[in-house]
Amino acid sequence: MPASPPSRWGDRGLAWLFVWIWGSGYLATKTGLHYAAPFTFLALRFALAAACLVPVLIVVRPRWPRAPREWVHLIVAGLLMHAVQLGGSHYGQYWGISAGIVALLFSAQPLLTAIIASRWLGERLVARQWAGVGIGLAGVGLVVWHKIDVHAMSPRSLAAVCVGLGGITAGTLYQRVFCRNADLYSGAFIQLAVASLVLAPLAYGIDGAHIDWSWQLAAALAYLVILGSIVAVNTLHTLMRRGQATRVTSLLYLPPIIAVALEYAVFDVVPSGLSLVGVGITCLGVALVALARPHP
Repeated sequence: MPASPPSRWGDRGLAWLFVWIWGSGYLATKTGLHYAAPFTFLALRFALAAACLVPVLIVVRPRWPRAPREWVHLIVAGLLMHAVQLGGSHYGQYWGISAGIVALLFSAQPLLTAIIASRWLGERLVARQWAGVGIGLAGVGLVVWHKIDVHAMSPRSLAAVCVGLGGITAGTLYQRVFCRNADLYSGAFIQLAVASLVLAPLAYGIDGAHIDWSWQLAAALAYLVILGSIVAVNTLHTLMRRGQATRVTSLLYLPPIIAVALEYAVFDVVPSGLSLVGVGITCLGVALVALARPHP
C-alpha cells in the first residue's frame, strides 16, 4: 500500500476506526471460543484472512520483499503480533482467566511501550504524557473491575496472557522499526499465512482441531478475519508509522470502553458506576498522552 501524506483528521478517523474494531473484537472472540479451541480458532482465522487477501494481491500487485532480511523481519513481526499476542490471550481466556484481567494486563502495553520507546527508540515524553499513561491504566482498571475474578486465574492462564502482552508490545515496536517501508498488502499476507502455518500444529496437537460449526462461529470469524486481522492490524501499523509510539498505543486503553458499551447495547449488561468513572479517567489519560506536545 503506497504511503499517503499524513492528515490530521485522517489519522483521527483511523484511530477511532481501530478503537471500535479492537473493542468490538472482544465480543466476537468470546463468541468464537465457545465453538472452537484457541489455536484451532486462530489458525482458521489467519488462514481465511490470508485467503481473503489473495484477490487483492492479484488486483493491486503490491511490492514484495526483495532481500531475505525483509522477509525475516516481516515474519518475526507477524508472529509476535498475531501468533504470540492472540495465541497467549486466547489460550488464557480458554483456561478460565477473566476478561477483566486480560483487558487490564493488556492495558499495560502503553506503559511498556513508553518505557521502551523512551529508553531505546529516542522518543522523549513530557511529564504530562507519563501522567496520562498512568492515569489511563488506572482508568481501565476501574472500567473492568467488575470482571476481574482472581479465583478463576491459574498460573497457566496468567502466564499465557503475559506472553500475549509481550507479543503485542514487541510486535508493534518491531514492525515500526524494521518493517516501516514494507507494503501493507503483501506484508499482511505473509504475516497471516506464516502465523496460520505456525499455529496449525498446535491446533492439532493441543486442541485436537475440534470445531463445532455454527452460524455464530461463522459470524465471529467473518468479523475477525476482515475487520480484525486485516483492517485493524494494518490501521495500527499505519498509525505507528506516522506517529509517536506511545501516543498511538495509548489508544489501546479505549477498546475495553467499547466492549462495555456493546455489552450494554447487545446483552443489556448495565455498567456499574465505578465503570463509568473509569471511562472518564481513561479518556483523560488518553487525552493527556495524545494532545501533549512531546520534546523534539
